Amino acid sequence: MQIVNVWLEHSVMNLNRTFSYCCGDEVRLERGMRVTVPLGSQQVVGFVDSCEHSDLSAEEYQQANGFEIKEISELIDNEPLMNDELYELGLWMARQTVSTNIACFQSMLPAKMKPKGNRQKAVMEYYIELIDPSQATSNKQKAAVEALKNGGMLRSEFNRNYPGVYGVLFERGAIKVTAKEREAEVSNLEIREAGYPLTEEQKQAIEKINNSQKDVILLHGLTGSGKTEVYMQLAAQKCRQGKQVLILVPEISLTPQMVSRMTSRFGNNIAIYHSKLNNQERYEQYQLVRKHKVSIVVGTRSAVFMPFDNLGLIVLDEEHDHSYKQDSTPKYHCRDVAIHRAQHHGCKVILGSATPTLESYARAIKGVYDLVELKNRIYQNLPKSYLIDMQKQLRKGNTILSQPLKDAMRERLENHEQCILLLNRRGYTPIMRCSSCGEVIQCPHCDIAMSYHKDENILMCHTCGQTMDADIACPTCGSRSWLHYGVGTQRLYEAVQKEFPEARILRMDADTTRKKGGHQEILEQFERHEADILLGTQMIAKGLDYPDVTLVGIFNADALLARMDYRCVEVTFDLIVQASGRSGRGKRKGEVFVQAYNCSHYGIQLAVKQDYVNFFKREMNYRHIGTYPPYCYMAAIMFVSGDEGKVQKAAYEGAQHFRSIEGLRVLGPSQLNRSFDEYRHRIVIKSMDREKMIDDVWNWFQQLSYNKQQLRIQIDIDPYVMD
Repeated sequence: MQIVNVWLEHSVMNLNRTFSYCCGDEVRLERGMRVTVPLGSQQVVGFVDSCEHSDLSAEEYQQANGFEIKEISELIDNEPLMNDELYELGLWMARQTVSTNIACFQSMLPAKMKPKGNRQKAVMEYYIELIDPSQATSNKQKAAVEALKNGGMLRSEFNRNYPGVYGVLFERGAIKVTAKEREAEVSNLEIREAGYPLTEEQKQAIEKINNSQKDVILLHGLTGSGKTEVYMQLAAQKCRQGKQVLILVPEISLTPQMVSRMTSRFGNNIAIYHSKLNNQERYEQYQLVRKHKVSIVVGTRSAVFMPFDNLGLIVLDEEHDHSYKQDSTPKYHCRDVAIHRAQHHGCKVILGSATPTLESYARAIKGVYDLVELKNRIYQNLPKSYLIDMQKQLRKGNTILSQPLKDAMRERLENHEQCILLLNRRGYTPIMRCSSCGEVIQCPHCDIAMSYHKDENILMCHTCGQTMDADIACPTCGSRSWLHYGVGTQRLYEAVQKEFPEARILRMDADTTRKKGGHQEILEQFERHEADILLGTQMIAKGLDYPDVTLVGIFNADALLARMDYRCVEVTFDLIVQASGRSGRGKRKGEVFVQAYNCSHYGIQLAVKQDYVNFFKREMNYRHIGTYPPYCYMAAIMFVSGDEGKVQKAAYEGAQHFRSIEGLRVLGPSQLNRSFDEYRHRIVIKSMDREKMIDDVWNWFQQLSYNKQQLRIQIDIDPYVMD
């Protein structure tokens, strides 16, 4: 018989080992196949890790080892779902993120292939094929048979075109039905040349990248400097060599525009992969890569796990974006996974951004990465930027739209040019306060204020999604008189429409893009000039390229500075610079109006000037003083439970444990806001030795025996967001 070692999920969170089962020698099992196995009274799906032959029977094995070995119930796959590289990648990722191996395998596969208990089946299509045309007797049957001579036909299409014929021909043996998995349609690869000449800077950048001896190249280029064209030129080179290319973008909203550009140059030989696709669509796109039917993949973070076997180039566009960091276990960073895969395939990774992370730019300066720069825009210089002090504007009666911005918008509307307005807060107002007693309505499940959404007349928690009717009495004093504080995208939309009633406005935020294809639909409307103003949250701040946009307005630009997070200044700088870069990308000059209350902050002032180098120097000084990355490595450990006492006790014990280890500095435990009816405490570990820090956390993690249902422990190596 065979002894099969299988990865399973288990309620004890730190159980990172395989379970052993048996099966007959006649069953062909390989690493990476899924199997159904008994676990207690349940049947669960597992992931085969290894197989070994044993001359013992199941009874003899039990006597020799002291435990019963059960048989595998079912073999699900005929071949491994993951090649050796992906399997090893999962093990490496588990080590780096201090996660279980099974959790990493889960995150790497599309839903229909995950080794979970509730497995889903791929959608099948049924094709009719011709066997014996002589069995057709009537004219209708003969016409159907004639159509099948050109090849198979979908049964649904056959029944639609030739109703009432299928049953007769099938009974006579004239046709047969074959079931096949539904596949996405793609065309052959076509590599077209750019319709415009490259600039000298672009040519030099491509040459330097091709000649670089480094595995990772940081492409630091101004917004509008032509980074995307550099990506496409490099991709074309690799495709001509018969290699595969992965283009990663941070936001779903950026995917349609990148796909449009890539298809215009490479035809429809592209796989698209992101979270807005349904399970079947993601499965089909995954299989396109697995079966070598496409050369290029464009997608968001999860596309980094596509089953490539001949990868020639990986591009991370907007590499600074926090969307590349997974916020649930395993908390990997897409950049690290991409670099690890590139080392296996012997290819280069291009990190592109106008505002690189401080860590990436520091590595480029030190020579760990190669630095390639695009210092000039394709058409124009950078847009002219204005910093508007909203404290002064308030005294003049301008509460939302400053007078200079209103004047500039009016001029654009008269000239039939387009505007983009960025406000990184959805809803109508973020706070609803009782006018009688001052009570603020908070989420019953989270310790945050509920946002008012005027369109639906509801209050919504932007953490857990809880909603309630906005027509409520104050729970403290019974008053029904409410005051609304702050501005969200709904309120900004209302203010702009009131100021410019003739303007056509599109709003793009999480509320207006819920339905499938919502992002693409809004952006296509704006591109077709069906709107004069595009208004939205940070999803419109980066990557978008519309030549007729000559004005960008940024609201509450300093709001993110209030976050209790060491990256808050960097995130603020990035958002302003990226949003500013949407203006003046064509042949017309652009302008940017940045509205803020704290206009003296260096992050705001340097962002308005788009002065990345000086910002890098200033911010690095503060990081050095506070001993934050890139001057140290960090790990954040979160303790989460509905039992506050258990959380406090576990966090305190964890902090005490790590304080006893030499070389570690421990911050906390600190209490965070309650979320989803659960209490949260966190400790933060700092170290100058990343590998030793991971070892220390692993050793502690493996000794734990907490039950997931009672207490969850979330580990984040190199945390990105700390508030």
